[in-house]
Amino acid sequence: MCDSRFADSAPSQQDARSEDSGSTQEASTTEQASADRHPGEPSAVGDPHLGESPSLDRDPATGHPRPPRREFKARGSFVTRCAGCNLPELNCLCPYQAKADSRVQVWLITHPLEHHKPTNTGRLIADVLAPTRVFTWYRTTPDEQLLALLADERYAPFVVFPDDQPDYADRVVEVEAVRRVPRERIPVLILLDGTWRQARRIFRKSPYLERLPVLPLRTDRLTRYRLRKPASQAHLCTAEVAAELLRQSGEEDAASVLDDYFDVFNDSYAASRRYHKIETPSPAMRRLAARRG
Repeated sequence: MCDSRFADSAPSQQDARSEDSGSTQEASTTEQASADRHPGEPSAVGDPHLGESPSLDRDPATGHPRPPRREFKARGSFVTRCAGCNLPELNCLCPYQAKADSRVQVWLITHPLEHHKPTNTGRLIADVLAPTRVFTWYRTTPDEQLLALLADERYAPFVVFPDDQPDYADRVVEVEAVRRVPRERIPVLILLDGTWRQARRIFRKSPYLERLPVLPLRTDRLTRYRLRKPASQAHLCTAEVAAELLRQSGEEDAASVLDDYFDVFNDSYAASRRYHKIETPSPAMRRLAARRG
């Protein structure tokens, strides 16, 4: 993908980010392993066959009682959010949710931890493009509906991923392949939605993706995403990747609407973090409002 990456999935200095609060490496590893496992699978934590877990109310070294712990409150936990768009009600996104048509569909394979992040941009794609499908990724339990759709000859899926490794070089195609899909079939862009480490894990640990053509994004576009800090300005977030590939695939109208919606999301969320109410609509806001009628 040249040097372009997803900001939602781009490597940071620690190669993994937490949402609006710090986390230790040990906590991240435990959280990652738990998320990769389907909720129905047994966990080693608290398993009666593995022995008792150490008591949390006493110091394991001295046995002395620990002081009571305050309830953890993440930054932003007191914010009143809109049930429709999940943004702070101060700058709700709902008035600008405009739809667009596109022959090219987008399917998101989303890491389970990404669903809980209000700064996730993958969901913006589903707001704009009605046929968008979202699947939650579990390493050991593939989504049955996704598997059925991948086997459906009506669709021509491409997994969007950088062409930076030689072992799948024979599967790499250019965006012209999307435009050449016969009219009787539906081109599909499969985006891996998560941090860069999570996206690479999804790509490497999902056998059902191994037979699909790999579509890297080639662009000089720089990110406009301000809610998470990317490792490079060339690292695009998920919504930006979708918009750019839609544009390159000939879906100019859908790409423009998604770009505008992303800009409004970006501005509205950033303003809400400063407790600032946007009073004057931006050009993107005016275009989306006009489209909604």
